[in-house]
Amino acid sequence: MYLAIREIRFSKARYTLIATIMVLVACLVLFVTGLAQGLAYDNAASIKNMAATHFVLEQHAEHRLTRSQLDQNQFEEAGLIVGIENAEPLGVRVTTVSPSVDSSKIDVTLLAVNPQGWLAPAITEGSPLSDQLIGHVLVDDKLSDVGVKLGTILVDQASGIRWTVNGFVKNESFSHTPAVFLNQQDWLSLQVQTAAHEGNESADHPSYNAIAIKTANENVQKLQAALSHTEVIKKSEAVSAIPGYKEEQGSLMMMIVFLFVISAFVLAVFFYVITLQKTSQFGILKAMGARTAYLVRSVALQVLILSISSLVISVLLVQLFEIVLPSSLPFQLGFTTLAITCLSFVIMSLAGSLFSVWKVARIDALDAIGRTAA
Repeated sequence: MYLAIREIRFSKARYTLIATIMVLVACLVLFVTGLAQGLAYDNAASIKNMAATHFVLEQHAEHRLTRSQLDQNQFEEAGLIVGIENAEPLGVRVTTVSPSVDSSKIDVTLLAVNPQGWLAPAITEGSPLSDQLIGHVLVDDKLSDVGVKLGTILVDQASGIRWTVNGFVKNESFSHTPAVFLNQQDWLSLQVQTAAHEGNESADHPSYNAIAIKTANENVQKLQAALSHTEVIKKSEAVSAIPGYKEEQGSLMMMIVFLFVISAFVLAVFFYVITLQKTSQFGILKAMGARTAYLVRSVALQVLILSISSLVISVLLVQLFEIVLPSSLPFQLGFTTLAITCLSFVIMSLAGSLFSVWKVARIDALDAIGRTAA
């Protein structure tokens, strides 16, 4: 430790340059990681926030909620198996609405839930959903950024139905669109009106896109066997099947992996060049009795000190960025993700120093002293 810290203090400019580069790379890694987590949450926040463990979908819907269609009888059968208190119908529809006071159009996702059930979201402002309040909805607070307020009337562009904003919820979105929650009566009215526009006959009972289930894994097979033409999937599978979710996360993860690899290579090159410049000094230290393990620990400790110091500065910078970032930019960097990312960065930094460690181990004391004398 003495040798590592003494050398850093002696060559301040050299190690400051390396630390600066590591800070920039670490900031970029943390920012892209936070952006990936934020986009993942924004893409599927409403589904992730649900207490469901599984979803029952129509067979051949490819795990997509918007492609599935189930009827009331299937919901009642599912309730008999897992308990009616552990099953909730869920309607999902992506549509476009306009505030009645202007002509702007807003893409939203309609989510039909039972107001008294466990799928109903917690409100942050206004009044909760109720079966007695027809034509009233809850909306995500992101809509307040475009002028939507309590009492604003939203007009559905497809059916012409009008809903009054009764309250706001937080962090509720689907496929990067704000969520609008409505009760089952309004969901049925929407289906009737849509069917009338399309010239189709409407049913007396609503159909749903999915049945949200809270159950242990042993009941999944019972559900699958009892409900024909359906499939029971985990919540994580429903999230992954949201259009663009896997592709978006795959691209960002590839960027993060490449940033880790690049940081390891940059660090490896810097320390390898420094090690080459100090070959003679290492040889003299070996001739004086310094063990190879001691010199290797010195190099590894230098990398560890620089990487940890750079990460501390990077975390502070990223947290500062997070404060000044606009609320519309999805960015999340929780403690667990932050800890895993920092640990991975330290590991990759130490891996990048292996070239220098290998070079130190191969230094021959007599050869190094001979070249110094020459």
